[in-house]
Amino acid sequence: MSSQYVPSAQRRKIGHITPSSNTVLEPLTTLMTRELDELVSHHFTRIKVEAITLEPRHIEQFRPEAMLAAAELLSDAAVDAIVWNGTSAAWTGLDSDRQLCALISEHTGVPSSTSTLAQLEICSRGGFTRCGLAVPYTAEVTARIIDIYGREGVDVRSHANSGVSGNREMALVSEAEVCQLLRAADSPEAECLILICTGVAGAQLVEEMEQELGKPIFDSVAVVLWKALALAGIEPRLDGWGSLFAGSTPALAPAL
Repeated sequence: MSSQYVPSAQRRKIGHITPSSNTVLEPLTTLMTRELDELVSHHFTRIKVEAITLEPRHIEQFRPEAMLAAAELLSDAAVDAIVWNGTSAAWTGLDSDRQLCALISEHTGVPSSTSTLAQLEICSRGGFTRCGLAVPYTAEVTARIIDIYGREGVDVRSHANSGVSGNREMALVSEAEVCQLLRAADSPEAECLILICTGVAGAQLVEEMEQELGKPIFDSVAVVLWKALALAGIEPRLDGWGSLFAGSTPALAPAL
């Protein structure tokens, strides 16, 4: 029996700005909300992203003009929320994401957020000030992230990285490698683990690894979905995707 189509007017719509070379977040996001298919639909547009380094030409990939143009295209679809499903502010600075959200609000009137803002919001609301950091990036980018998160009140007590810079290659990081990254990033001082990169498939491993390591894990694809659902007026409760979606931490229940 074929699935029954739910008319667009009956669903809340979430617009995602995505890196052009990302092949992970769209299928993973859709999979995560499969049980909410009658309530929400996802709509994606892309900006050019080729590599993650601190070189000016790669920082320029995330200029606000390109992001705003993408957001305006999404607003044509009358979406209920717009999110930047990328983590660039983790190494360019949070002001870039805050500026982007202000511009989106001004030009489209649609509520917005980003993966990095959502991740830091979760840490703040949950009272997590010490974390273990797992990333696929180079040592240079990792060091910048540690500095920026520290300025935002999240002290990285331990970390692990894979040394990848090409954005297409992020999708090739295996599940086994992601699990090992999380184990290597863990430490007794870390209250939670943060997995940064929407190009690495890690959200599907969170519940299993939380049970193994005994602490919350906040993955980039997962946190932006958590925030997007809340912005769209849908309670972010999903089975099998870890403590963030289980509602097991009252402080993390977003106001709808």
